[in-house]
Amino acid sequence: MHDIRAIRDNPRSFDIALARRGASAMSARILEIDSKRRAAILAAETAQADQNNASRSIAAAKSQGEEAEFKRLRTLVSEKKTEVSDLTTKAKELDAELTAVLMGIPNLGYDDIPEGNDEHHNVEIHRWGEPKPILHPKEHFDIQGVKAGMDFETAARMSGSRFVILHGAIARIHRALAQFMIDTHVDEHGMNETNTPVLVRDTAMYGTNQLPKFAEDSYQTTNGWWLIPTSEVTLTNTISGQTLDEADLPLRMTAHSLCFRSEAGSAGKDTSGMLRQHQFEKVEMVSITTPAESLAEHERMTTCAKAILEKLGLAYRIVVLCSGDMGFGARKTHDLEVWLPGQNKYREISSVSVCGDFQARRMNARYKPLDGSKPEFVHTLNGSGLAVGRALIAVLEIGQQPDGSVELPDALKPYLGGKSHLTSEGRLA
Repeated sequence: MHDIRAIRDNPRSFDIALARRGASAMSARILEIDSKRRAAILAAETAQADQNNASRSIAAAKSQGEEAEFKRLRTLVSEKKTEVSDLTTKAKELDAELTAVLMGIPNLGYDDIPEGNDEHHNVEIHRWGEPKPILHPKEHFDIQGVKAGMDFETAARMSGSRFVILHGAIARIHRALAQFMIDTHVDEHGMNETNTPVLVRDTAMYGTNQLPKFAEDSYQTTNGWWLIPTSEVTLTNTISGQTLDEADLPLRMTAHSLCFRSEAGSAGKDTSGMLRQHQFEKVEMVSITTPAESLAEHERMTTCAKAILEKLGLAYRIVVLCSGDMGFGARKTHDLEVWLPGQNKYREISSVSVCGDFQARRMNARYKPLDGSKPEFVHTLNGSGLAVGRALIAVLEIGQQPDGSVELPDALKPYLGGKSHLTSEGRLA
């Protein structure tokens, strides 16, 4: 959420920054609501003061036998009490209206992000590895050794489209990837492994900006819980409402969890295979930092995601998202895109974003500076480390052999009983 004081101080800059995000100017509407809200608060405080003064004068009028003055003051107290109640209600309604408007406005990008409207204006900043030349490459679900372990038809009968059942060796490789990612982040990157719920209340979804704007992209149970779209929601909300000590920052967390997305806006996109599922697994990274350290932490988290891809031997590139393609809560985002020979293109496998204090304001999460000055809002960051299903796709497609078998990365050997080959019959060897 945005700082209303910053909008008051420089409404033109706020509107210019919104325009870069492809959003309409909002400062005039915001400041109008804010002005009415502040006026109602001031009027309520003035009426309360009048009520208090009249209340103090009642006893004196009574003791001095001034019956007319006593009655006038008693009537005034009653009137002011009603006025205070009405003005307080009005101020609360205006405050709720202002909050709702601010909640629906995207974060403002940093000045150095590329200008643009969509993915065509993203800027590549790094590339690692050369796409392995494969004669007549197949997509993951068409590789002979994979077919027996990837059942879309049974999943569709049970759950509908965009679900899959993994069997045997494929299920084990999928699990191995998640374990490898978590172990690397914990043992080499210093993150704290965390296991969180997948069901959360409205407040948690508001805190990480899934609500109110993106309700249709998530699933809600009949009793009001939300299924998390990513463990960014739960990891970040562990600090909701808290005031942390600067000495304890940064907090660096990672979690392997189920994730659920309705894919409301993806009709007709990536309908084949595992690329876009309603239920999937992801290893998430979340960091909580001071404002001074957040951009350095963004680079560090990007490096952590890169390390996973490089250890798996997967060619990738990194792009900085342009102003019109960034996520709602981000100020700057690095997308890591892995090479998929079956599609002959790079596809996103991780998105690492710095959110500034945008989420912290929604969650009221602060820290106490070491110098003893007043508490400030923390900065939050999140990123995939990585999407497990998409890593499985990449490993299978890049390792595919002409006979339908798959050579697997050496990094997974410790998690596969020392095996590194998927036979064309779908067995580990």
